[in-house]
Amino acid sequence: MDTSKKNNFNIMKRRIYVIWFLALGLLIYSCDDALEEVLVTDVSAASYYTTEKGLDDAVNATYSFLKPFYGQEIGFTMTVFGTDTYNNGADGSHKFFNFYDTSLNASASMARDAWQTWYRGINQANGVINRSAAVDMDEAEKTVRLAEVRFLRALYYFNIVKTYGDAHLSLEETEGIEIEANKTAKAEIYAQAIVPDLEFAISTLPAEQSDYGRATKPAAEFLLGKVLLTRSYTSFAEGNDASMAETLFGNVINNYGFALLDNYADIFDISNQENSEMVFVIPNSKSQVDSGIDDYGHRGHLYFLQEYDVRRGMTRDIANGRPWKRFRPTDFTLELWDRDVDTRYDASFKHVWYANKDEPATEATAEEPARAALAIGDTAIFIPGPMRNDLWPQSRQDTKPYIVITDDEYSERLFPSLNKWIDPTRPDRQKTQGQRDYMLMRLADAYLLRAEAKLQQDNPSGAADDINVIRTRAAVPGQEAAVQITGGDVDLDFLLDERARELLGEGWRWWDLTRTGKLVERVRLHNPTASPNIQDYHILRPIPQEQIDRTVGGYAQNPGYPQ
Repeated sequence: MDTSKKNNFNIMKRRIYVIWFLALGLLIYSCDDALEEVLVTDVSAASYYTTEKGLDDAVNATYSFLKPFYGQEIGFTMTVFGTDTYNNGADGSHKFFNFYDTSLNASASMARDAWQTWYRGINQANGVINRSAAVDMDEAEKTVRLAEVRFLRALYYFNIVKTYGDAHLSLEETEGIEIEANKTAKAEIYAQAIVPDLEFAISTLPAEQSDYGRATKPAAEFLLGKVLLTRSYTSFAEGNDASMAETLFGNVINNYGFALLDNYADIFDISNQENSEMVFVIPNSKSQVDSGIDDYGHRGHLYFLQEYDVRRGMTRDIANGRPWKRFRPTDFTLELWDRDVDTRYDASFKHVWYANKDEPATEATAEEPARAALAIGDTAIFIPGPMRNDLWPQSRQDTKPYIVITDDEYSERLFPSLNKWIDPTRPDRQKTQGQRDYMLMRLADAYLLRAEAKLQQDNPSGAADDINVIRTRAAVPGQEAAVQITGGDVDLDFLLDERARELLGEGWRWWDLTRTGKLVERVRLHNPTASPNIQDYHILRPIPQEQIDRTVGGYAQNPGYPQ
């Protein structure tokens, strides 16, 4: 990135964070209101929003509502838990999203907070749109800013309907406490808000923006493609949804210069974030995160780690991360990759922990064999992982000075650790916020979504072509031919398996399974903790109790949840 672009990037982030904290201060008085469509950045909005700078700040503030969900515990919990790929670890207080027990109800704080955050973002967007007419500024620039806001409003509404189903629809700004709410059918929210907003964004946004992290035409095409693909599974689908989605993803793939990185592991190299595969990200600034100005840095590095820090030769450090032990891969997940031909397991999971403290030799006990001393830098923990466990019988393990953890020893505390989000740049080992950007759209996902759109049109051979692009990039050198598939291999389950191999832990799984109608089936097959309780109605989250209680006349709960 050149110096001027980097400066613009940092300026945008600084403005977003300043506006966000102004917004937080103004939220305090009303954070328990029902639908909460309060203009949260109302800095004397009647006058300030009608200035050019005021409008620019208001647009930046609309982006800020991405940050409380994506990259936070709430976002990962609501998209990773309760799926076929992840079970619960030892810690955390929101396991009912995985258990599907009676605690997953209208009082669940995360279901409430996601609802409130997205509606605040929507009302912020409505405020910008409604007040923009009074702003005297270059019309072309204003139109681009409005396209960004409509892109964001579409994203927030899309999140709401695919999470909660039928919901409140308003395209007008709410300036006070709102105690009336409608429950509009999903079909109408798609037709009146999501699709028109994205069509406007596509017709207006530039292919690139000088500020990294702003919405662009390819980001809008990507999002509309996903919207139409999602609608194509519904009873209110339009006949060309899947074909239009295919075209839109094809535009993203072919028209803007995006390119897959040669090495899958490089996607998650923290020094290589602004790379050719990124279509749309939520940027984080290390200086803002480290100083505490931004309290919403990427926290994904916390949640997928096993309890390494109480093992022999180990103590918690920055490089290995702070292990909160939230998410543990299912057995099904660990069987997805053929490691002899596919690099993605080895690129995604950690295998070796090196001693970061000296450890003296130990004598044999009834529970443990004698262990030689460990010096800093020696192997302290080794997880061989799938397809390698049988190489490590207990007799071999007992000959090593380090701990070997095979699949028969996996537990809620000990398990293969996803390493995609590790952040060794944090200023200290306790820091929970990281500097990673959150990847909302990347090119490999566009290929897989286009494959899904082709499959929806009964074109498995075309789907295989797109999947093979991704599998070829992932191949062990020299094994490119071995990873190829044909149309006869592709059905919806294969495609979902491939999405897990490529996108594991990236925050899409629950939505992938609900979109395709596979959530209940695959959870019952592959998640032993979730399978006893999951029911058909769990394809939607409960409407928050606060919304129900604070709406005049009440607000209908989703089917299946207690009224």
